Amino acid sequence: MEKPRLKFWQIWNMSFGFFGIQFGWGLQMANMSAIYEFLGAKPDQIPMLWLAAPLTGLIIQPIIGHMSDNTWGRFGRRKPYFFIGALIASLCLILMPNSPTIWMAAGLLWILDSSINVSMEPFRAFVADMLPSDQRTKGFAMQSVFIGLGAVLASSLPFILTHFFHITGSAEGSVIPTAIKISFYAGSFVLFLSVLYTIFTTKEYPPENPTEFMEKKKAGLGLKNIASEIYSAIMNMPKVMRQLAVVQIFTWLGLFFMWIYFPVAITKTVFQNLVEGSAEYKEAAQWGGLCFGFYSIITFVFALAIPVMAEKFTAKITHSICLLCGGLGLISVWFITDKYMLFLSMTGIGIAWASILSMPYAILSNHIPKGKTGIYMGIFNFFIVLPEILASLFFGWVMLHFLGNNKIAAVMLGGCSMIIAALLMLRVDDKTA
Repeated sequence: MEKPRLKFWQIWNMSFGFFGIQFGWGLQMANMSAIYEFLGAKPDQIPMLWLAAPLTGLIIQPIIGHMSDNTWGRFGRRKPYFFIGALIASLCLILMPNSPTIWMAAGLLWILDSSINVSMEPFRAFVADMLPSDQRTKGFAMQSVFIGLGAVLASSLPFILTHFFHITGSAEGSVIPTAIKISFYAGSFVLFLSVLYTIFTTKEYPPENPTEFMEKKKAGLGLKNIASEIYSAIMNMPKVMRQLAVVQIFTWLGLFFMWIYFPVAITKTVFQNLVEGSAEYKEAAQWGGLCFGFYSIITFVFALAIPVMAEKFTAKITHSICLLCGGLGLISVWFITDKYMLFLSMTGIGIAWASILSMPYAILSNHIPKGKTGIYMGIFNFFIVLPEILASLFFGWVMLHFLGNNKIAAVMLGGCSMIIAALLMLRVDDKTA
């Protein structure tokens, strides 16, 4: 079936759910390391506390992708997964800032990250389902726009609540700042409603051949068959997917180092060795969240230019340039002593993030075998969670024995990793047959 070209507002509606998903994702990225430290975690312990979430994602994503490929009913193909993931994630966002211990927070992060992935992975396949190949770059770019907007609000909200609404301190018996708690409650509400908006405003296309689809569905949803399909897909990955995989590994290592260390790193550099747990320390950590909000503004704006750049320079050159900007942005943090100059660093990150969220998926979507979009998008996410798992298992040891728990060195190492990804991107063959 030749898919019809969709209008701007149709692409808007089908992508809007990503606004809420990223709101929830952005809250955890900007605040979880600080929450762990508020609860007493040391810098070398933080990577291990992030381990459960990507480890679960490694298992869940291809399974959810395969299941959504083989789902069809009155609620559609991908929509049931949007809904279930959003519901569980919203509940976790309410519980997270009320965690009394480090291990409860880590357990909730595990469930939160997993449920967000249940919603997010089918959203990637949704673009390939709904759009013809020549509109997919626009579709993934629109997702980047909403991801940027959601992350702006999520990252900035604790700072806004503190400085504009004067919500300071913590509730009695809690070490988590009240501004962070309110932000997580707001994230729960926004995530769920935005996903519902996409569910109710977008109609999915039915299978091209319903009889054939139902036969494959019956044969394909047993546990043994799911495992066999995933194994077969991994063994038969398209060449461009294998090339992109290496790029993704170095890209996400860089991002992971930034997310877990940047907000707490600047409390020791730009803000000159603040005492952990002090009011000034909490305010400095909020500034880190504000920086994340700023790079998300850049993402929101720059995502609109991504399709134009891709048409002019090709997809792989566009992505390579953007990754280079991100790497240089992270490395520059090492040299900065003025907190406002951090926004310049975050400009590079925002440019890279806009491309990371769209270009690899746009390139991959044109090389995936028909009817296997979900499973291959799930497998592609291996190369996001594998570097996170490696960092969680081993980077704490590196921090302790080689970097001396120097958080800013970890951020700079992330920048070097992203530059390597930019160079590797140049060898990707993104031409379609």
